[in-house]
Amino acid sequence: MRKWSAMGQTALVSAQEVFARRVEPARGLAGEAEQVARACHAMATRFHGGGRLIVFGNGEAATDAQHIAVEFVHPVIVGKRALPSFSLTNDVATITGITGSSGFDEIFAHQLRLLAVRDDIALGISPYGDCPNVLRALQTAKDLGLLTLALVGGDGGEIARSASVDHVLIARSGDPRVVKEVHVTTYHILWELVHVFFEQPGVLDPQVIA
Repeated sequence: MRKWSAMGQTALVSAQEVFARRVEPARGLAGEAEQVARACHAMATRFHGGGRLIVFGNGEAATDAQHIAVEFVHPVIVGKRALPSFSLTNDVATITGITGSSGFDEIFAHQLRLLAVRDDIALGISPYGDCPNVLRALQTAKDLGLLTLALVGGDGGEIARSASVDHVLIARSGDPRVVKEVHVTTYHILWELVHVFFEQPGVLDPQVIA
């Protein structure tokens, strides 16, 4: 078999490094299985009580928020129940209106004050864990009585350290691409396990795993 050129060897080393960079963050998510399960049980309990999932984030996380919302509202797996969810990132007129009058840090918190009810779930996404508007929205949601969850990256940032967040799931990587990939896996798991709880009679009593 013909030997690789020096350029081919360099590409092989690079490919190995690219894959290796993703191993530990994925293992980290697997190592938090119990925490993920508790978050999903709390979400399922809120849905069971009539709550809705409200999702938000900036930039690429804004598209994640929309992705999450549509998966709950319109499950891609036939036979799974639809659950009420919406993203706060969809309405450009609302976002720019709030930004113009109250500032960018208020774009999600302002909407939550008007749209959320106590039984709802707030899910904020921040690749670095330090998005001020995501943190403010989670603080507002907690004050309103919502269940609060965060998907963050890096070391979790200010959001992970906030007492306003009930469940924090961290993609432990400084590479925003890897964080994004782990977040996609994480919210697919959230969706799947929420439905698992709905399929098990009796487990939506909040005391079951408390």
